[in-house]
Amino acid sequence: MSAWLMLALAMTSSCALVLAGVVIWQRGRERRAGPEEQSEDISQTPDVIEYLIMMIGVVYAIVLGLAIAGVWEARDGATEWVRLEAQALHEIDERVEAYPDPVRDQVRSDVDAYVAYTVGKEWPQMNAQGELTARGDTLFHRVRTGVTGFEPGTTLESHAYPGLVDQVAAADEARTARGQSAGSTMPGVVWFGLIAGALVVVGMVFALQIGRTARELLLAGLFSALIAFLLFLIWHFDAPYARGVADATEPFTTLLPQAFAG
Repeated sequence: MSAWLMLALAMTSSCALVLAGVVIWQRGRERRAGPEEQSEDISQTPDVIEYLIMMIGVVYAIVLGLAIAGVWEARDGATEWVRLEAQALHEIDERVEAYPDPVRDQVRSDVDAYVAYTVGKEWPQMNAQGELTARGDTLFHRVRTGVTGFEPGTTLESHAYPGLVDQVAAADEARTARGQSAGSTMPGVVWFGLIAGALVVVGMVFALQIGRTARELLLAGLFSALIAFLLFLIWHFDAPYARGVADATEPFTTLLPQAFAG
C-alpha cells in the first residue's frame, strides 16, 4: 500500500468517524433532553471550558510541532550519513588508483562487494530489524584491511595512503551512524502521548457543543483530517530509511554504479 493511499484512508476515516460521532451524539442528546432543555440555548460554552480547551489545544500544538521537527531532523541526519558513507567509498575507489595493480583491483572489488551487499541484502534487514548485519561488518572489514594493510613503496603511494585511511574512517563512522538511525525515532511513550492528545483534542469538538449545520460539520471534518495528517506525517518520517526517503540508497547507486553492473 502506497503512502499516499494510506494518508487518504487515514484522513477520510478520521473525518467519517468524527462526523458520524457528532450526528449520533446530537441525536442522542435531543432524545434525552426534555422540552425545557430543548428550548434552551446550548450554543454558549462556559468561559472556564473555553479557557481549558484553548490551553489543551495550545499544548498539543506545541507537542505536535516538536515531534514533527524531531522526526524531520532525524530524517535529514539519516540521509546525510548515507551520502557521507557513499562519498567516502567513492573516494576510496578513486584514490586507490595510486596503489599497484593487484592491491588496487582487490580494494575496488571489495568496495563493490560491500556496496552491492549493503543495497541488495543489508538494507531490507536493516529496515526490518533496526540494525546492521554481521555480513556487512565482515565485508567492510575487508575494505579496511585492503587499504590499511598495504605498505607504501613509492612517493605517490605514500601521499595517497593517509587520505585513503581517512576515507575508510569516515565510511566506518557513517556506517555506524546509519545503523543507529535505522530504528524508530519516536519512543513509544511519545506515541502514546500523541495519540491520546489527538483523541482529547478531537473530543473537544463535542465539548464545544458543535451542531449539525453544514458549516460546523465541515469544520469538524477538516479539523480531524488535519490531526490525522500531522500524525501520519510523524509516522512516515519516523523510519527515514524505510518510509521517510523515496530512495535512500540513491547515493550508493549514483556514486558507485559499477557495483551493480554485474
